[in-house]
Amino acid sequence: MDPIAISLISFAFIFGGTLCGYYLGGKLPDHHLGDDSRDSIKMTWGIIATMSALVLSLLVASAKNSFDTVNSESTQAAAKLIVLNHTLIRYGPRADPVRNQLRLAIASAIKRDWPDVSIPEAVAAAPEKGNVMEAIQDQISQLVPASDAQRALLSQAQQTSADLSLGRWLVIEQSKTFLPNALFVALVFWLTILFIGLGLFAPHNNTVLMTLILGSLSVSVAIYLINDLSHPLKGLITVSPDSMLDVLHDLSQ
Repeated sequence: MDPIAISLISFAFIFGGTLCGYYLGGKLPDHHLGDDSRDSIKMTWGIIATMSALVLSLLVASAKNSFDTVNSESTQAAAKLIVLNHTLIRYGPRADPVRNQLRLAIASAIKRDWPDVSIPEAVAAAPEKGNVMEAIQDQISQLVPASDAQRALLSQAQQTSADLSLGRWLVIEQSKTFLPNALFVALVFWLTILFIGLGLFAPHNNTVLMTLILGSLSVSVAIYLINDLSHPLKGLITVSPDSMLDVLHDLSQ
């Protein structure tokens, strides 16, 4: 589900719980909200707050791990692409068509993963689940070495292109990794209960009501950021395209 939709649903439940508690606070008999009841309820709410904090930290760690993995793989891919380009340069002029195709493939991949980035190459975006390195592998395999030096460089280029192809499929599979829905459901449920308690004992004035609204909104924004962070190639928080732009610049020289 879209991160914005998840955060809006979360806000609806959490703020709905706030309004429910706010309403019940003015309707319940006084002995239900006495000191003894208040202490017991606060202890329960403290346990719920602790569980919510633990789940939030777990979700943040999981989302950050997903982001860091894709970011690391993107940086490694950029380094390998530069190595591949220099290997083809050393191979000689016969590898120039492969280098040109590699440059176009990288430009196409940049348009796919970072459509808002401006690049000089007039190419169409690569398919979302496509692997542009497979075509490059086929072209490299068609090169015929004329010396032992070229044969060694060709072997190196084939190994590097194979690593790049594998890396792309790892990124594709990593992008399919979603955070567990059960954790989100439990988190929103606990936060809703927690905000019912906050509304239950809150004084009935506009300042307190606005504070509860801002609290509900802040938690919902945190849920949005967790979901957005778990999709490293799209959304508000994305992997930087700078390393791939450096590769494109290197290939254009």
